[in-house]
Amino acid sequence: MLVRSVLTASALSTVLFCAVAVADIPPPQPGTEVPASEPLVPPPVTDPTEVPAPSVDDATAPEAKEAPSPQELAANSLTERDGTIVLPGGQASVVVAEGFAFLDATDATKLLVEVWGNPPGAAEGVLGAIVPKGVSPLAPESWAAMITYDNDGHVSDDDAASINYDDLLKEMQSDTAAGSEERVKQGYPAISLVGWAQKPSYDAAGHKLHWAKHLKFGTEDETLNYAIRALGRTGVLQLNVIAGMNQLPDINANVPKMLSMVSFNEGHRYADFDAANDPVAAYGLAALVAGGIAAKAGLLKGLLVFLAASWKFVLMGLLAFGAAIRGVVARMFGGKPKEPSV
Repeated sequence: MLVRSVLTASALSTVLFCAVAVADIPPPQPGTEVPASEPLVPPPVTDPTEVPAPSVDDATAPEAKEAPSPQELAANSLTERDGTIVLPGGQASVVVAEGFAFLDATDATKLLVEVWGNPPGAAEGVLGAIVPKGVSPLAPESWAAMITYDNDGHVSDDDAASINYDDLLKEMQSDTAAGSEERVKQGYPAISLVGWAQKPSYDAAGHKLHWAKHLKFGTEDETLNYAIRALGRTGVLQLNVIAGMNQLPDINANVPKMLSMVSFNEGHRYADFDAANDPVAAYGLAALVAGGIAAKAGLLKGLLVFLAASWKFVLMGLLAFGAAIRGVVARMFGGKPKEPSV
C-alpha cells in the first residue's frame, strides 16, 4: 500500500512538472512553425561581472558627434609646406617665412574649389598659395594669396614715376560705373569701385608692385581686391589675396613679408631681360593696375573677392567689368587692346 502511494505520488509529480514546462512554451502560431531540422538557439551566456553598456536613452550617455562635412574633410587634408619652394615652370620660387605656409597647386585648387566652394575654373593656372600657418581655412580670420603667372611679356616700369594714381582711380571709377549698368541689365548686382583700400606702391629696386581696391557689390557686400605683382624677364608673377575688407590691416601688415618671399630665379629676373629677343607687354604699370591683363583676356582675371562671412569666393566672368577696364586702357594708350585668340 505504501509502495503504491509512493508510485502514485511520483507519477503525479512527473505529470505536474511536464505541465509546467509545457506551459512555459507558447503554442506555435499558424504559419510560424519552426522546421524540425532547425535547432533552437539558446540565449547567450553573459558574464555576471560584465557591466552592461548604457542605453542610448540614458540621459548620461555621451552625445554622438556629427560627421565632418565635405568642406571640413577637404580642409583637414591640406598639407602646409615650408622651406624654399620652386614654383611649377621653374621661373620663380617662394621662400616661406615664419608664420606662413605654402600650399602646392593641388592643395591650392582644393582650397578654392572644395573648401571655399568656387567653380573649378577659378583655379585655372594656380601655381600654389601662401596662407597663414596653422589657421583653419574655415576660420573667419583665414585668408590666402593665390599665385599665378602671366607671360604677356616684359612689363616696362618707365612710367612708374609719372603715374598719378588719383587720376587713374577716377578713370577706373567712371568706367566701372558704366560697366555696372550693363551688369544690372543682365541681372547681376551693381558693382562700384569705392576707392583705394591701399594706394599703389612700387618698389623700383625689387620691381614689385602692390595695391588694393575697395569694391562694393550691390548695397551690402564690401569686397577687398588686394593685388601683389612681381615683374620678371618675360612676365608677371601675380599674388591675389582672398580676404575680407575687415582683414585689410592684417593683410597690410603681412604684405612686406609676402613681397620678400616671392622672387624670380636666375635667368628669369627683371634684370635678365634681353631687349633684342624677349617679348614686350603691350602695357606698363598704370595699365597693370587698371587691368592690363584683363584688357587682353576680356574679363577681370584674378579678381578675388570675399562675399560672405564664412566663405571666400572667386568672382568669375565679369565680362562687363572687363569691358570697362578695356575702355580705360584704350583711352590711356590711344588704341584698341588686343583681344584674346579663340
